[in-house]
Amino acid sequence: MIHAILHDAKDTVAVAVVEGLTAGTELTAWIMDEDKMIHVTAKQDIPIGHKVALKDMKVGDTVFKYGVDIGKVVAPISAGDHAHVQNIKTKRW
Repeated sequence: MIHAILHDAKDTVAVAVVEGLTAGTELTAWIMDEDKMIHVTAKQDIPIGHKVALKDMKVGDTVFKYGVDIGKVVAPISAGDHAHVQNIKTKRW
């Protein structure tokens, strides 16, 4: 079962595509560009449509989604964490 998707192997987050992803779930994420699967364990509940971190990131790191810079880390993120407004902000403002 695919739990999350990402477009590019350099993406640092994937998007949850199923409901009910709870902490402790072993997630399978599909890298679309390479038709390859990767795995990460959810450390927090991940709502459908939200991002899950694929690697540890520190404050100031750039977050990549769909191969594009979507913002910067403003609070430390561990692989498997829910990546959202509490730890990522746009660089535009």
